[in-house]
Amino acid sequence: MSDVRYEKDQDQIVTLTFDSQNQSANTMNAGFRRDFHASIQRLVTEKSSIKGVILASAKQTFFAGGDLNELNAIGPDDADQVFRSNLEGKSDLRILETLGLPVVAAINGAALGGGWELALTCHARFALDDAKLRVGLPEVTLGLLPGAGGVVRSVRLLGLEQALPLLLEGKALNAQAALKMGLLHGLAKDHSELLTLAKKWILDHPESKQVFDQEGYKVPGGTPKQPRLGEILPIAPAMLLEKTKGCFPAPSAILSCAVESLNVDFDTATRIEARYFTQLATGQVAKNMISTFWFQLNAIKGGESRPKDISKQKFSRIGVLGAGMMGAGIAYAAAKAGITVYLKDLTIEAAEKGKSYSAKILDDRLKKGQISEADRNSLLERIIPVNQYEALASCELVIEAVFEDRNVKKEVTESTLGVLGSDAIMASNTSTLPITSLAKASSRPENFIGLHFFSPVDKMQLVEIIVGEKTSKQTLARGFDFVRQIDKIPIVVNDSRGFYTSRVFGCFTNEGIAMLGEGQDPITIERAAVQSGMPVGPLAVSDEVSLNLFQLVRKATEADYAKAGKTAPQHPASAVVDRMVNEFGRKGKAAGAGFYEYPKEGKKFVWPELKNHYHGPALAFQDMKDRLLFIQAIETVRILEENVLMTVADANIGSIFGFGFAPWSGGTLQFINSYGVRAFTVRAKELADLYGERFNPPKLLIEKSEKNEKF
Repeated sequence: MSDVRYEKDQDQIVTLTFDSQNQSANTMNAGFRRDFHASIQRLVTEKSSIKGVILASAKQTFFAGGDLNELNAIGPDDADQVFRSNLEGKSDLRILETLGLPVVAAINGAALGGGWELALTCHARFALDDAKLRVGLPEVTLGLLPGAGGVVRSVRLLGLEQALPLLLEGKALNAQAALKMGLLHGLAKDHSELLTLAKKWILDHPESKQVFDQEGYKVPGGTPKQPRLGEILPIAPAMLLEKTKGCFPAPSAILSCAVESLNVDFDTATRIEARYFTQLATGQVAKNMISTFWFQLNAIKGGESRPKDISKQKFSRIGVLGAGMMGAGIAYAAAKAGITVYLKDLTIEAAEKGKSYSAKILDDRLKKGQISEADRNSLLERIIPVNQYEALASCELVIEAVFEDRNVKKEVTESTLGVLGSDAIMASNTSTLPITSLAKASSRPENFIGLHFFSPVDKMQLVEIIVGEKTSKQTLARGFDFVRQIDKIPIVVNDSRGFYTSRVFGCFTNEGIAMLGEGQDPITIERAAVQSGMPVGPLAVSDEVSLNLFQLVRKATEADYAKAGKTAPQHPASAVVDRMVNEFGRKGKAAGAGFYEYPKEGKKFVWPELKNHYHGPALAFQDMKDRLLFIQAIETVRILEENVLMTVADANIGSIFGFGFAPWSGGTLQFINSYGVRAFTVRAKELADLYGERFNPPKLLIEKSEKNEKF
């Protein structure tokens, strides 16, 4: 059986139907390339008896794109082979679009990446009018560029100004948006109409050519040599560098390829594209991003960490305790998924205020035309403000999102369990307090679990699911199902103080604060973090969290250690935090003053007095960058070693989506892999000698290094 079926109908129209024999979706793997090449050669041979060609799919989607298993396996030594193979594949596409026959894509489902590149090869494109259908070129999100002519054709069809945002952001368009941009030529209500539209277009355009192959063609918006674009383009690389901080090579390659391709003929442009594609595809950043954002993320969403022998549950009613920003955000996420939410606070007024958080989000979306007024009102109706525990009696799950205080959490847990059914789950949104200890307030600890959301909940995708000592597999499975139902990404960890994300995030902030205490320039500390790939500097994010909260968490930790007859480990950052709060009265952004000043008008800026209180000889900038990334990766290994983390995928995905660990690296453990496990271990020992024993490699890392074994 062939991956590409060749069928000619009575109208002498050939339909090439993509139907991968060994996969649920069509991809540009070796089998497809072989069969597609054979089909193109047959079209050339039979050209005189053909009136047109339709590209179609036998799968639920049109075409999924490149084969990421193949891409993930190649390295720098394969560059020549990758370059030649890329040109060979593009040669078949170019033959197809220059046959002198009309070529039409009949898009029945998602056409992303290589699938959309196949569609762009066609002279016309029709798609189902399906709200779920998406088209576009998301390669940049995996550290790549569209290598099958996607860059070259996009800029010729749309012009630089319209094409670049799509290419640089990897944005997927729905069918209506693609039609509005002129990328689609029409929409069909069903498969039958889709093929009818495609055939009619062929019969109406017997001598069709690509628009950019027609005589008199001009690039929409002009070429880079023309004055208007010539004034804009010189500053584009600087703007891009400001956004990527030099950590992501793909956007720069896309920009260069797009501009250069318009200064040459089509065939030369495709060679330029092939060179940039080869450079990225054989590089380490693409490998990091493909491994994590594709394979590991899909494994997590597919339930890798969910107990397999338990049937799935769908939730219809939940309760949320605490209508502050976090509780209100959880309520919005659940209501958006169609779940009825009882949002409880001490007073109806406080609960109503929490509901207004959702109203504000929805009003903004309504203004942007993203939802209808009916959608807005329907979602808000699903959030029911209450001030009595009895209102929670029918809930299948209740999530407490109250103040991070054991006594408060104990009180609300006991009151809630007094009205809940015996099968209902009680969950805590705590970010640091061990779930096992919180579960002591429950008469049913097997039904108690941690669901740690991240703020703001409406934007942050991750939920950290924490399994206590007595949490049952059924409760874990049901908690996992809830997180997926509200379209969040679940990682599963075992219980410990700080769990995974808060514990590693604390290492990042503490390291930055410790460097300040050593006398390093605060602006340089922030730049070291951002240029390493972190979204924001440790001092700025510490202000966001609040410095007095750092004190509160540390005191709770010390108290727990004291109960166990132990002394809590001390970090050099603690002295700086205490001085900032106790001596200077600077508690963070919410208090109006922290490491930064927050003027009523204008942007925040670093508190000038910091330099007077903390000054010393400057460290090597690379050391500063390494300290901030290495400490997070080392702590992740410790957490894996302690069996708090259970999978590498949870570690990598959790680090990126939870606390923003440098996405270019693929996550904390992938960072070690790409650095080289042995080289990383050597560098960690160097940092330990220079900056403290917290950088000493854990036993697990040493074992991996001795075996030269990746995580």
